[in-house]
Amino acid sequence: MFFGKSTGASGQHLVKLVGWSMLGACAFGFTASAQTTSAPAATFESYQKPFAASSLWNSRPVNPVLGSYQIPTSSYSPSVQGGAWSTGLFLAKTTDGPMTVTGLNGAPGVNNPDTTVAAPVTLPRWPASTLPATGSDGHADIYDPVTGIIHSFWQLKNVNGKWQAALYAWSPAKGTGWGDPAHFYHGARATGVPAAAGIIRAHEINDGQPTYKHALAMSLTYNALSATTPYIYPATSADSDAAKTNTGQIPEGALLMLPASYDTSKISNLALRKVADTLKTYGAYVVDRNIGTPFAIYVENGAPFNLHAPTGWNNAVAAELDRIRANLRQVISAPNWIDGNGKAVSGVVPASVNALSMRGPWTRSSGTTTPAFDSWAQALVFPASPTATVVSNANSSGLSKVTWGKPVVGSTQKFTVIATGGARLKIQVYSGGTLKFQSASLGNGESARFVWPEGAWIILTATGGVNVASTVRAEMAAATDTATATATATALKK
Repeated sequence: MFFGKSTGASGQHLVKLVGWSMLGACAFGFTASAQTTSAPAATFESYQKPFAASSLWNSRPVNPVLGSYQIPTSSYSPSVQGGAWSTGLFLAKTTDGPMTVTGLNGAPGVNNPDTTVAAPVTLPRWPASTLPATGSDGHADIYDPVTGIIHSFWQLKNVNGKWQAALYAWSPAKGTGWGDPAHFYHGARATGVPAAAGIIRAHEINDGQPTYKHALAMSLTYNALSATTPYIYPATSADSDAAKTNTGQIPEGALLMLPASYDTSKISNLALRKVADTLKTYGAYVVDRNIGTPFAIYVENGAPFNLHAPTGWNNAVAAELDRIRANLRQVISAPNWIDGNGKAVSGVVPASVNALSMRGPWTRSSGTTTPAFDSWAQALVFPASPTATVVSNANSSGLSKVTWGKPVVGSTQKFTVIATGGARLKIQVYSGGTLKFQSASLGNGESARFVWPEGAWIILTATGGVNVASTVRAEMAAATDTATATATATALKK
């Protein structure tokens, strides 16, 4: 987990090699049965089936090329379970009231990696059913049906009737379920995804389908995860100490699959067979790190799922889980991908992706008001003022934090402004102390193009509207159309 998460609590599992202990939220006592019931198909971008059909969570590779690295054994048996280190996805009602979540143990606020500022978080609707997982990660995700936002918390606690948390992030249910270079942290898992992304949901378990219709969420332990490449696309982050403590070869964000030749027909436990067939079809993304479990696949807390019921330990299940461990491989490439609607979709890094955030910090040079960065809008928000407020950010903090999302030297970048209330935005691009490009102060819908220089750093200057509240944000991404404007034609050279 990122941002100071204790490595002693990052997803440890309680599945021992010679015994089974189900503690805290894991002690449901339910059995995953062979009985099935017909259920109406859930629509994408909803509480039951979050994220777009084209999201990699809802897509599958065709004829994937698998690597050779085998997940090592560790202290415990592999697991597929809910409980202390998983989460629930709690559905708010339109009639639910707001709730303010403050910082943990007296901290000034809840850490938000996207804003880099710790502040209290107020959600407009808070479900009474919210129950954090009992492990020290304290994961809990909340789905707001009005905004379509999944709110994700780490170390959420109710202390004397008041909610506290160490970290907060959010993800649009209509989005990809992964971060992007600008809004790089979309949830409370180490990879910046919601803790509920990819989990086996309660309503899916006995739905009569041979597989879960999405990729699963998985954690690995230290001896499997890579130190040299902590994360890859589509992940946007990894555990902060990964380069120092991991000893394996698999990056977080990697997709692991069973080969097509893996025989599942003899798996007598039908719940486990469904998991194995899903691993053959969709695979599982590595979203976090645990302590001592070769792999752990997450199940929604409260779901009727227990592979080792009713005795508490099943040798056949344990043996099959270990056989799955020995056969899981990282997907290296795939010639084609199919999304949830059966359409072709790309499974590789997009050719053009927004690399610019408005997160600040901002310094005011004129005016009387102070704008704030709104993470939900990804915009700088100016209060109404009789005079224009001008602020600037000269430290390049708005540039991508994501290794695979940084602008490529020599690429033509398109800088596009999205604004309301008459706000405007200007970009200056420097290299080696020399101004290479300067745009005009652009309004809503206006754009400029320039070539990204080596060693670039930027200054953004935002101007608020007059007498009305206003907002401004920008997107900066590689130009992929046929326009040929370059920095040579537009740069101011000194």
